[in-house]
Amino acid sequence: MSGTMPEVWISAADGDLVRADAIVILRLDRTGRLTVQLRDEARVSVTLLEGASGGGHPPADFHRELIRMIAEVADSGSAQLISARRVDGGWRWVSEPL
Repeated sequence: MSGTMPEVWISAADGDLVRADAIVILRLDRTGRLTVQLRDEARVSVTLLEGASGGGHPPADFHRELIRMIAEVADSGSAQLISARRVDGGWRWVSEPL
């Protein structure tokens, strides 16, 4: 995020935090693993959500839901942290102020 826009951070599977504006590619594979490629010359990839077995997969559009959440919280006026949570048997993105 730049200028007057607040920073939006995303919690990775290993506990690291990734700035949303550093992401250039989102990938959701068949196992439910969600990875992002960061904007840098090394083409670093970070896992945001590990694949799950036994029906614990996130929805097929979970990566698109993340994009929508980033856009929503960027308008909040404060720095925000987004993370994936399993709620009532399903996956959703949740945000909280930093």
